[in-house]
Amino acid sequence: MLFVHWNVDPAIFRIGSFELRWYSLLFISGFILGWYIFRWFFRREGVPEKLLDPLLYTLLIATIVGARLGHCLFYQPDYFLGSWKGFWEIFMPWKGGLASHGGAIALLLAMWWFSNKYGKKEGFDFLWIIDRLVITVCFAGAFIRLGNLMNSEIYGDVTNLPWGFIFERRGETEPKHPTAIYEALSYTILGLGLLWAYWKKLDQLKRGTIFGIFLIVLFGMRFLIEFIKEPQVGFEESMVLNMGQWLSVPFILAGIVILVWSLKKGKPCRIVRDAPAPKKAEPTHYAKPTGR
Repeated sequence: MLFVHWNVDPAIFRIGSFELRWYSLLFISGFILGWYIFRWFFRREGVPEKLLDPLLYTLLIATIVGARLGHCLFYQPDYFLGSWKGFWEIFMPWKGGLASHGGAIALLLAMWWFSNKYGKKEGFDFLWIIDRLVITVCFAGAFIRLGNLMNSEIYGDVTNLPWGFIFERRGETEPKHPTAIYEALSYTILGLGLLWAYWKKLDQLKRGTIFGIFLIVLFGMRFLIEFIKEPQVGFEESMVLNMGQWLSVPFILAGIVILVWSLKKGKPCRIVRDAPAPKKAEPTHYAKPTGR
């Protein structure tokens, strides 16, 4: 059978000791695309565009810090907390090791801070910003998974399917499930569906509905795809459910709770601005007629 022999160089180019990798380019591209999508959100609902830059910086820092800590604490705590050498490597994300679950937790905390700092003045709250953020996260997540593919990492078990990938740079000789592509496709389809719902059904949606659907579908797909993934760390080999699946369960359950609550008690998804109070009519003064 014909399979895909995957031997792509993860670096786009190298100049001396410097190299630009596909993963880095795709990672940054996800944030750039998210910035333009948020500009459309802000313009459509009257939120000042001056908030776009602090939003981008907040998201970038939270994603990198959260994803790095997530990998270090969830997947390799013995190494990163077991010695000073490992501890200092926590602060070196370029050495590899980012976990999407850690990034998700950090993004939630960051958006809670952002909505409290800027939202009260501009009429939005935590759920308003999160409903829109998760749409951009779908596309950014797809870009990141394509970056994983260019790194020849995070792939699945042996498969006989014709689209199996032989990851030659990893020394593989048998075709494996390209689970990075599976995840990228599922994230993209989810993102397009949520974007369509925002575009066409905004006035019918309740606040929190998009967020709830996102959590259920994205982490549900992640849970299922993990069944055909190779273990990322040694201790997962003896687990019925791997670490990625256990970490997905709370997000799925939270999504169900948020979706039910939103449909029953959620506020309108669109920002509802109070109409300015009508001005009181000025009393009319008439000049007294003068007698002649």
